[in-house]
Amino acid sequence: MEKIRLGIIGCGGMAGTHAQGILKCTSEVEITAVCDIIEERARNTAEAVAEMDKMPYVTTDYRTMVDFVDAVLVILPHDLHYECGMFFADNKKHILMEKPLCNTEEECISLIEKCEQENVILMCAYPVRFYPGILKLKEMLDSGDFGKIMQMSVWTEQLTKHSWDHWIGTARIGGGQLFSHGCHYIDVMLWFLGNPVTGTHVGTRVGTPWLLKEGTSAVVMKFENGAVGYHGATWGARGTRMGYDFQIQTEKGMIEYDRSHKEIRVYSDSLEHIPGEEHSDQKMKVVWREDVTSKNTQFELLHFVDCIKTGKKPITDGWSSLQSLRVIWKLYDAELHNTMADLRGLGLDNVDHNPMSYT
Repeated sequence: MEKIRLGIIGCGGMAGTHAQGILKCTSEVEITAVCDIIEERARNTAEAVAEMDKMPYVTTDYRTMVDFVDAVLVILPHDLHYECGMFFADNKKHILMEKPLCNTEEECISLIEKCEQENVILMCAYPVRFYPGILKLKEMLDSGDFGKIMQMSVWTEQLTKHSWDHWIGTARIGGGQLFSHGCHYIDVMLWFLGNPVTGTHVGTRVGTPWLLKEGTSAVVMKFENGAVGYHGATWGARGTRMGYDFQIQTEKGMIEYDRSHKEIRVYSDSLEHIPGEEHSDQKMKVVWREDVTSKNTQFELLHFVDCIKTGKKPITDGWSSLQSLRVIWKLYDAELHNTMADLRGLGLDNVDHNPMSYT
């Protein structure tokens, strides 16, 4: 099959991240159209991804792209995902949708069902699932060599600051830091730990006044297998030591994927804690290093292209991406009512196609 003709819709800062990955996939993908409401921004992106002298079609209206593309990468504000996705599904174009899929469950289900009706591939851009380090971590844990998982902790600390009128600080986002960014890591925890049972979320705007909703977030969930999952994150970090860090406590040691330093470490032989006594150093071994310096968006793009060519279901298809959002909406609702969230039935292997109640 010839290269997939891909259109980019939305040329803000995230488009630059995707461009790095696209440039590593030129044997499979050709960018044939670029759209942004600011034409100069669209032209800049087109120039960045152009192959030789083949300049992509540039437009400020994505509806004019339809004859130039086989598929689109949608990088728009969250509240525009549904309308844009429905347009391209109607025109039988495959869709790689930036996270979160849509702002509401009703929109998600409507778009998913439309894509199924039109035989269109719909994939949510959850690149974390495709990171080489995450895949290696999953492989190590699935081997059984480390015993059962007791706890998985995911830390993300960054300063995500925008002007007061930027869309990310408004109600258009559909939620705060947890909804917009934490969806990556809820998805990963469901993949690693299985079916959640119960959980809680707390968030605050302290330190991130440019956001309408929480900029700092903490989630704790318990899973059917007894494991505990924790996600701590902030968009207000003025300093960080952890950066992006995954730590998994098992029966035989702690495994850490330090994404900031691109390596996986195993910590073991820690002595039993005895109050008042000094502890000797535990063993630490680096078992894997990554030589990729980009955000690895090329791996999700290559998977998307493969699904288009083969017709297979994406790993992060519409239904599975909806499931992680359902967890978040349940956590938000429980926080609002000062209760624990009932998360039963929300594992990735138990997707309910029917709308859920959050009251």
